[in-house]
Amino acid sequence: MDRARSFRLEAVVLRHADWGEADRLLSLYSRERGKVRAVAKGARRIRSRKAGHLEPFTRVVLQLAKGRDLPIVTQAETLEAYLPLRENLLLTGYAAYVVELLDRFTYEDEGENYALYRLLVETLGRLAAGDDPWTALRYYEVHLLEHLGFRPQLFTCVNCAAEIEAVDQFFSPAAGGVLCPRCGAGLPGAWPVSMDVLRYLRHFQRSDYAAARRAQPAAETRAEAEALMQKYFTYLLERSLHSPDFLKQIRK
Repeated sequence: MDRARSFRLEAVVLRHADWGEADRLLSLYSRERGKVRAVAKGARRIRSRKAGHLEPFTRVVLQLAKGRDLPIVTQAETLEAYLPLRENLLLTGYAAYVVELLDRFTYEDEGENYALYRLLVETLGRLAAGDDPWTALRYYEVHLLEHLGFRPQLFTCVNCAAEIEAVDQFFSPAAGGVLCPRCGAGLPGAWPVSMDVLRYLRHFQRSDYAAARRAQPAAETRAEAEALMQKYFTYLLERSLHSPDFLKQIRK
């Protein structure tokens, strides 16, 4: 934090936790400073005016004062509540996945990353507006990786640099991309990946969202792409995410 006694942030509430007897500890992703933690004094009291503005997935403007350890929320105003994300349990699960991914990959004091903030806000907006969740989430995943510096190579073999042909390939998380059948067959840690899945992921990599949302993959392609991306994130994070299990329970 800088030396200013008071400052404003536009942010999305990623999560909160109980803090002390009546306070809340907030994890925020802000437009101006990236990931920030703050304390909302008295937010768990029934009459708190701030509590309704500080629910997860809410986009807010906050006025904060410098505290002894963490900044303290003195004012809160909702910019976008994304109400459908709280009214539909499946959408709640999708939103939880979006914020968990960002939360796991980012740290406090990394500073401003407007591209990540914009991607987060746009993705929550797309889910709340009723866009196809599969398209919104895969587009989010692909571009999150790009903004974080983990963009996978999907157009040439990461080992021999050969152009990818229109046949099923392999994906190596350790190598950071696709392996052709000659390089990937039998290689430990290389996962088979269909050409259909690669085609859609490559399309999402090089397209804006308007073009990406025209994609109409088959059900089996959707399932394979989702499984591939979650395995890749587990590899990069070196641990599993919680929200995919929550989504599986809801879908049942």
